[in-house]
Amino acid sequence: MALADPRDYVVGRAATGPRCQTDGVALLAGLPDEEIRRVLAAARRRRFGRREVLFYEGDPADSLHLIVTGRVAVRVTAALGETATLDVLGPQDVVGELALLAPGGVRAATVVALERVETMVVSASAFATLRQEQPSVDQFLLTLAGRRNRALTSRLVEALYVPADVRVLRRLVDMAAVYGPGDDGEIVISLTQDDLAGLAGTTRETVNRVLHTEAQRGELELGRGSIAVRDLAAITKRAR
Repeated sequence: MALADPRDYVVGRAATGPRCQTDGVALLAGLPDEEIRRVLAAARRRRFGRREVLFYEGDPADSLHLIVTGRVAVRVTAALGETATLDVLGPQDVVGELALLAPGGVRAATVVALERVETMVVSASAFATLRQEQPSVDQFLLTLAGRRNRALTSRLVEALYVPADVRVLRRLVDMAAVYGPGDDGEIVISLTQDDLAGLAGTTRETVNRVLHTEAQRGELELGRGSIAVRDLAAITKRAR
């Protein structure tokens, strides 16, 4: 498989949302070009169809995925069997890396393709070698773990003190940043209301009500399994 200039992978799209830099970019950005070539040359290219699972919660952790195209949902199963969506990741993000840090690690969540997805899969052994040879990788992992912990803490505070309607609007703004504008300049978020409910920590009924209110204002348009954002500035203002 021929590889492009590694800088094509680590430069990528400009971040427009709450992430100052996508995780996959940060994982490789501090490495020399030759090292990036070596990592990508050892990686396996995988393609997943919509709704296909990259890995399941509880699976042995044997690799990480660098997302090249498409978006995935990170989901966990609650005690009573309900499924909640914790995050949505897109091009140049990385998923599955933290489970590789401890020997015998297992997946903490199920990752599902929301559309056609292509990834570069780096094996656990290749990742271990990379960590040994490149101290910047462990520094990145510490930064990533801290950032994710802060995000979880922020979500918990929101769940306790921020009204559910506002949480739904905030997750809409977050997802607008993840999806970004298409070729026609339109932002279309391809998520179900159940996904958005999991992200906002509320019920599908609440999400449905909030979305229909926004649609009546003309600030978004609802489709089958998709949300077209018409006035992101207005939604962002109310989400604050």
